[in-house]
Amino acid sequence: MITGMTGFGAGEVTAGRVKGIVEIKSVNHRYLDIAFYLPVGFSSLEDKIQKIVAQHIKRGRVTVSVKITDRPQTSIALNQEAVKRYLDFARELGKKHHIKNDITVADIMRLPGVVEAKEVFVQPGDIWPVLEKSLQKAAAGLVIMRRREGKSLSADITDQLKRMLLQISSIKNRTASLLKEGRKKMTSEEFSSFQKSNDINEEIARLAHYIDEAKMLLKQDDGSGKKLDFIAQEMQRETNTIGSKVQDKEVAAAVIAIKSKIEKIREQSNNVE
Repeated sequence: MITGMTGFGAGEVTAGRVKGIVEIKSVNHRYLDIAFYLPVGFSSLEDKIQKIVAQHIKRGRVTVSVKITDRPQTSIALNQEAVKRYLDFARELGKKHHIKNDITVADIMRLPGVVEAKEVFVQPGDIWPVLEKSLQKAAAGLVIMRRREGKSLSADITDQLKRMLLQISSIKNRTASLLKEGRKKMTSEEFSSFQKSNDINEEIARLAHYIDEAKMLLKQDDGSGKKLDFIAQEMQRETNTIGSKVQDKEVAAAVIAIKSKIEKIREQSNNVE
């Protein structure tokens, strides 16, 4: 079964006091194009993440987002040695100049080097084993959604192909009627020329063949989108030839109907992986 290119998958990350969320989104694109939105310091993981995504997805514009939602709090350390030096200096200054020593704790804490605040950064290597599992889970969820889209696309394309076959049958019946009428009205020489110019057996056969090929592609699950688009282009070419050969209103109407369905198939093929 074909696979679509629109999907979403998510996973949670829990590694000790570190918590996060992984999200993978995808939309249609000609090739596999991956964009990363990672925490500071996590760019070294891009190659690993890309390999995981490529295991599950062959085509599409993919966005991988990793957000850290909870981490250890910023650590605050008091420099006892600096405090001692400041206090000793204050006492010496007060004693020497007969100044009242009214320094407070708040005053000390505002002095440079007394309080040191260190932001805790999450190291990618520390949480990678857990993050990898979450990425695999998110990618699997994405694939499930893309497969559901593929099922819908397959049903729609199959319906278009069935309608094309009805129009082809209508064209065959109409050309047979035209030949029958021409045989009655024309001379043998005129009819021979008319029959030759209106001969669309090859085009009808190739068009039916491409429909069969498209049906087979719908059963495959590996990169059918580009192939389906190519087949639709060939269908378009054969249909145009039929329209140019047979100058008849009924045939022209059927040709327009077929071309409309081919265009819909081409549009849908852009959503197939």
